[in-house]
Amino acid sequence: MPITHLTRIGPEEGGNFEHEWTGPFVTAHLLSNVGKKRQHNEDSCMLCVPKYEGASLSVGMLFAVADGMGGASAGEHASRITLETLADTLSCEAKENIPPRLCEAVEAANSRVYGEASSNPELQGMGTTLSAVLLHGNRAYLAQVGDSRTYLARRGAGLHQITNDHSVVAEQVRKGLLTEEEARTHSLKNLITRAVGIKDTIKVDLFSIRLVRGDTLLLCSDGLCNMVGDAEIENLLKHSNPQGAARQLVGRAIEEGGTDNITCVLVRITARPPKIPLVEGAEVITLPRGGLLGRIIRPFTQLMTSD
Repeated sequence: MPITHLTRIGPEEGGNFEHEWTGPFVTAHLLSNVGKKRQHNEDSCMLCVPKYEGASLSVGMLFAVADGMGGASAGEHASRITLETLADTLSCEAKENIPPRLCEAVEAANSRVYGEASSNPELQGMGTTLSAVLLHGNRAYLAQVGDSRTYLARRGAGLHQITNDHSVVAEQVRKGLLTEEEARTHSLKNLITRAVGIKDTIKVDLFSIRLVRGDTLLLCSDGLCNMVGDAEIENLLKHSNPQGAARQLVGRAIEEGGTDNITCVLVRITARPPKIPLVEGAEVITLPRGGLLGRIIRPFTQLMTSD
């Protein structure tokens, strides 16, 4: 019997959007705002989850943020159809080979955006970033293209940016040619090196990470992380519920100028997630444990792995 899904993609017609959802061991909040300087919202965000809770271990729970480019309706169209294609491709019963399935879904989205841009003069040059997370039990699998981001906040372990920005400035930072502070104000900070739909082929970064109770995943467009620094993001993510944290994050981005569309998806692990074996095929990210046990174990771990 096919598994039916609840899918929410917003905003519609370039406006604002907010949606909250609670599922098995997870609470999520989606929030997108036009900002102060733009007339139209080209960002999109999504959740795609099974309507029957027990099916979450069969197909997983999908969350994503996309930041469209190409101007007004073209950018909005690119980000929205990318998320629609992702949901359509991954809404199946197979749970095996998750990283390859994620990659294939992004490739399908790329083909659709590129094809429509090539055939319609009004859509030429459109594209979008993409940060997507598929939760499967206590495992999160991430797909990344562009300079939207996915962070993980863990109690006692701080905030960690899991994804890498695909931008000219970020590559210079990784090479040691620019500092993080220089990158924040660089004139080329918005020049990205990868996007969905710009070329007929695409390279997708894939990551996996094990989750524990209390973890918070933050997916966001650069309209948030360009305005609000990591230290403040970490502090605001300590809010007791995702709705409050999301509203404060977007509010701070607006207070700092709101020069771009601002979108975030917060996913909090509210109970111990079911243990699921790791599916290989993605770069495994390992973070320190949180809490007292992590503070005790970490120095010994660092000592054993040091030169």
